[in-house]
Amino acid sequence: MKVMISQPMRGKTNEEIKKERESLVKILESKGHEVIDTVIEDFIDGQGNNYAIRCLAKSIEFMANVDGVVFMKNWNEARGCKIEHEIAMKYGKFVMEVE
Repeated sequence: MKVMISQPMRGKTNEEIKKERESLVKILESKGHEVIDTVIEDFIDGQGNNYAIRCLAKSIEFMANVDGVVFMKNWNEARGCKIEHEIAMKYGKFVMEVE
């Protein structure tokens, strides 16, 4: 199954985000899943709602090309993750929540 990871990202560098998901990626890949890299490198670091919306839009684009979404710990406290979860559920994606 092709999956993406959803995790809280606000205030974190791309390196911190990658480090947080590193062990989960290994676990998913060991179970035969293809994990899509959704860390957005091509946006200039920014802040504010416009930047957040651009990142969310890109994330939804990634979601259109996977079978499922794996939600990391505290996803339900992050605005973007909650929106991703709603979309995944409404559009019948496989959803897994990790604690």
